[in-house]
Amino acid sequence: MQDHKDILARHVAARLGRRTILKGMGAGMIAATTGGAFPAMAQAAQSGHIKIGEIKPIDTLDPHFTFRLGAVQIISNICNGLLKVVYDGTTVTFEPDLAATWDLEDEKTHAFTLHPGVMFHDGTPCDAEAIKFNLMRVKSGTPASPHAWKLEKLEEVEIIDPLTFKLHFSEPYAFLPVALTGSIGRAGTIVSPAAVEKYGEDFGRNPVGTGPFKFVSWKENDSIELVANTEYFEAGLPKLEKVSFMIIDEPSTALAALISGQIDGMNDCPMQLIEQVKKMPNLNVYGGVEGNYTYVGMNTQKPPFDDVNLRRAVAFAIDRDAVLKQAYFGLAKQAYTPISPPMSGFYDPDIAQSGRGQFYDLEKAKEFRAKAANQDEIEVTYIMTENPPAGTRVAQIVAPMLAEIGIKVKLELLENAAWTQRLQDRDFEMLDFFWTADLDPDETLYPEFKTDGSWNYWGWSNADFDRLCAEAQVILDVAARSKLYNEAEDLMVDEAPVAMLAHFPLYKIFSNKVQGFNYVPCDLLNLNTVSLA
Repeated sequence: MQDHKDILARHVAARLGRRTILKGMGAGMIAATTGGAFPAMAQAAQSGHIKIGEIKPIDTLDPHFTFRLGAVQIISNICNGLLKVVYDGTTVTFEPDLAATWDLEDEKTHAFTLHPGVMFHDGTPCDAEAIKFNLMRVKSGTPASPHAWKLEKLEEVEIIDPLTFKLHFSEPYAFLPVALTGSIGRAGTIVSPAAVEKYGEDFGRNPVGTGPFKFVSWKENDSIELVANTEYFEAGLPKLEKVSFMIIDEPSTALAALISGQIDGMNDCPMQLIEQVKKMPNLNVYGGVEGNYTYVGMNTQKPPFDDVNLRRAVAFAIDRDAVLKQAYFGLAKQAYTPISPPMSGFYDPDIAQSGRGQFYDLEKAKEFRAKAANQDEIEVTYIMTENPPAGTRVAQIVAPMLAEIGIKVKLELLENAAWTQRLQDRDFEMLDFFWTADLDPDETLYPEFKTDGSWNYWGWSNADFDRLCAEAQVILDVAARSKLYNEAEDLMVDEAPVAMLAHFPLYKIFSNKVQGFNYVPCDLLNLNTVSLA
């Protein structure tokens, strides 16, 4: 019989990295790579003011409610998580952050010890009570957090003493390491309870965390200012004295500012500019195909896309080669399903030949179109915005392809906030969008496609899909999990609430006077180790 606790320990240890395995496996204890307490608040001498061109949309700096990775990039510099994402150039792992130790008492009970003496920027302590407040705010707070699903299996937060607490789960939880990160997971991002109480609904404009930088101001359509947290708990960090995120909507304007030296970096670089940038000797480019996917989404809750055969026709009518060349400038990779290449153990490298997933086949598209209930020309509205990574290009490329199967597309260009509201209100027929920074199939499939999932804007529902994803959540063996997710995504792509398009690269650009940036392939912009020459 297998020792389930041992399997969980090995699974989590593998996610945490080799160095942690060496510390943790013998006694069942998973400890921080730093071995417990950091040197007592060793202070760094900060210098330099970095200016970053912020070209991604920002909604709120409240980590438990943000919808935008542009916001997460800033939040990750203000707040810590229980865990953090680390990349060694080859492999992504999840390592302790505010947690100093993580002890697996059994397959459903996780005991944590916090680093001592860590304070929020408002001077209140980051202790076990603060952790409980945060986790319960995500799990069952009002208003409901879109990340609540990540803590559905959390039954109790048991406080042992100010630095020690236990998380009791209803079942083993394979996704837990991702959920507890302070960046992409967001459910594990820790904010000041006192600040949440003080600012209420305005907390997202006044974020307070424990991170390497303190929030100073947010000037609408201008900039977001941070200053160094001189009491930061990681020795020698941060190195910068001040950070300014300059809000610049137009990427070419941001690039011109970078070239002229008005700013020092960009948090994203559109693909159409990247070849030009790579030729510039004074700029450094970081990036590649990350954990993401793009798609054309269809509202399955109302006509005409409540007809599964019409959705299937759309999925097979899109010529992905043309989309990759024209919308993604040949830099992206075709997506057949949502699971992306960085999800090693789950991504099928032979999927292009396997016959699984969605792909271009106009004859098959016409066959499904012939089965649709409405055989007349169908007119649909396709809402589009200047969202990265492809702006309005996908909509303009896809529209004539759909005309081939008798779907007349009316393009409606919206300002970003209006587009987002229409998406969230499910007030649309068709749109294109992307999902990014996903490092585990659970976050790629579960909230986006589960019945009544918090991000299931398509309104799609399939009980077998729900069951398979739920089963995969509590199975720790990667091969067994992968099999279940493959079965689940096969159901999804067959009923086509979305038509898959691409896995795309993301880029960060810095002038060569910026040193010490650690690239992490999930769209993070961590500046704690960065300095200016």
